[in-house]
Amino acid sequence: MTSTQQRAELQRQIWAIANDVRGSVDGWDFKQYVLGTLFYRFISENFVDYITGGDDSVDYAGMDDKDELIESAKEDAIKTKGYFIYPSQLFSVVAKNAKSNDSLNTDLAAIFGAIESSASGYPSEQDIKGLFADFDTTSNRLGNTVKAKNERLAAVLKGVAGLKFGADFFGEGKGSQIDLFGDAYEFLISNYAANAGKSGGEFFTPQNVSKLIAQLAMHKQTTVNKIYDPACGSGSLLLQAKKHFDAHIIEDGFFGQELNHTTYNLARMNMFLHNVNYDKFDIQLGDTLIGPHFGDDKPFDAIVSNPPYSVKWKGSDDPTLINDDRYAPAGVLAPKSKADFAFVLHALSYLSSKGRAAIVCFPGIFYRGGAEKKIRQYLVDNNYVESVISLAPNLFYGTTIAVNILVLSKSKTDTNTQFIDASGEDFFKKETNNNVLTDDHIKHIMEVFDGKTDVEHVAKSVSLEEVAVNDYNLSVSSYVEAKDTREVIDITELNAELKTTVAKIDQLRSDIDAIVAEIEA
Repeated sequence: MTSTQQRAELQRQIWAIANDVRGSVDGWDFKQYVLGTLFYRFISENFVDYITGGDDSVDYAGMDDKDELIESAKEDAIKTKGYFIYPSQLFSVVAKNAKSNDSLNTDLAAIFGAIESSASGYPSEQDIKGLFADFDTTSNRLGNTVKAKNERLAAVLKGVAGLKFGADFFGEGKGSQIDLFGDAYEFLISNYAANAGKSGGEFFTPQNVSKLIAQLAMHKQTTVNKIYDPACGSGSLLLQAKKHFDAHIIEDGFFGQELNHTTYNLARMNMFLHNVNYDKFDIQLGDTLIGPHFGDDKPFDAIVSNPPYSVKWKGSDDPTLINDDRYAPAGVLAPKSKADFAFVLHALSYLSSKGRAAIVCFPGIFYRGGAEKKIRQYLVDNNYVESVISLAPNLFYGTTIAVNILVLSKSKTDTNTQFIDASGEDFFKKETNNNVLTDDHIKHIMEVFDGKTDVEHVAKSVSLEEVAVNDYNLSVSSYVEAKDTREVIDITELNAELKTTVAKIDQLRSDIDAIVAEIEA
């Protein structure tokens, strides 16, 4: 099998495990057990590789927890990896004996607690703390009895233990093995999102869209100080930037904030699984709009975001917000019922003078009046809007909306705003459940974005004055004329065809009348 086929086989196996083991439990409710177990295996194997220096002849799993060599290596290991795992706590050891372990659920809880507490007092403490909080080994979702819980946990451990990530499966090195763990994790997250309805889109952006957003934010930047997502979900957007720009230098790492506690944990696990060490990422929990983190870390050279569409927020109910440095320059707050522009203004305030922000937006914010119009005016008059790109419908999980991407920049060399209509059939591929962007589609969009030239039915660069005259409407359809795909009708030819058809009908009627007359005679 080719490498692509082998990856597909691995994905098939892992999704089969996820479905077979959960039984009657809803997949959305069960996701943290499969994802958590995959993470547990990864950090165990990654830790063994570190502690042994990659020497397969060293049997760390067979060593005694109280071995002096282990204790002597503990502090340096925590400072480097961010956590410590004793031999008896390793995934492979626990999985091997899981089926016969009558206290499996409590043993796992103790092990997870020990791994997290190993970081206490070290710089990695906040990055490790609570990572396994959603892996509740006492939950009735696993079963109503301890025996039932243990049986299901053992089945998950066995299934994940059976997955082949190493060179024996791919004939590739350890770097490839790390990539496979990360790919498997994102594959699981994307499948859970696809099957979760509306809620799925709230924590995962499809990889193909993530790739486009990352390329827009990083365009022509050979280095960035750091990359930031103010509503990071499971971290997929940040990690797509890592995947696509490994050749570039993201000097100070990856930063994100997430409101949902479970998703926040998924994001931190996702970072580890993509081999981003604890000192290279900072994911924080909280409400970005009213309790933002990273004020001391800004500005950021690259910002990517797919914030929730039109969610409610405090807005004008909190009189202090209008004086917030993020919102005050616009002179108005985003509506309480639609926080979209609050996220946009937040991103703008965190953006460096050389950087870009690429933000997925609900299309209504580009044409509605009131406060949203005033914010658009502020953005346009201050020359922050580089491009507005309309995408095809049904690209995201949980919604069929044809969303837009707003590209902000503080280093524009002219006062034009570019509008790109990437919603036509040349810009997406139809699949069973969702439309997708292929690499060719992304390349096409990036070429148009980079060119800044007018392309009939696709792109137009519009002056600030024209946008102002148009009431600061930023809808792509207001500036890019859609291609008329209706069939052109030749009236003369159509009339000739109708005349011929009428003559045939008249002849047919005459023939029928003659037959009827003959019968009656």
